[in-house]
Amino acid sequence: HYVTPDVYVYKVGDEYVVSLNEDGLPRLKISNFYRNVLKTGSANNMTQEYIQEKLRSAVWLIKSIHQRQRTIYKVTESIVKHQTDFFEKGPAFIKPMILRDIANDISMHESTVSRVTTAKYVHTPRGIFELKYFFNSGISTDDGDSLASESVKMKIKDLVSAEDVRQPLSDQKLVELLKNEVIKIARRTVAKYRDVLKFLPSSKRKKYF
Repeated sequence: HYVTPDVYVYKVGDEYVVSLNEDGLPRLKISNFYRNVLKTGSANNMTQEYIQEKLRSAVWLIKSIHQRQRTIYKVTESIVKHQTDFFEKGPAFIKPMILRDIANDISMHESTVSRVTTAKYVHTPRGIFELKYFFNSGISTDDGDSLASESVKMKIKDLVSAEDVRQPLSDQKLVELLKNEVIKIARRTVAKYRDVLKFLPSSKRKKYF
């Protein structure tokens, strides 16, 4: 499947700029023919009522599309503001963030933010991501801070990718190595993240030659 971004994020100077991708959107407008029919009164009452009803529906549809685009823009702009470290330094620096954070920032309901970020993609200098990607739960650290779950997954990926294939890292060993980086995480959570990353258990990753 090819992904067509719904929105773009560019870096211009020291700032990030959000731009909507409107290439795939139909350019809708009300036909002047039907406007004129209503103005001139050339149609009978039943026809005029029918046209007026359809015109109201058309206006509502056009306004809804414009509102949706404005919402996607505002949500993306807020994500960029909250996740500046991601855009500057990469996925390892993504911060914990939930729908409520963005909803509160742009004064919208969480369900609205959830709806406009589902199956919507953003093109960034770091690659193309689903807008949902930026919402992460937090993992506690020993120094009292919170680290995004996506960032922890990146650390697990780096550790497993660099392991000795003759002595692969067990889930418990990964827990201990993460603890050295002041990340408190349960073994079952490590196992879950390892599965998400499509790494087999250590016993099945071991190579004997």
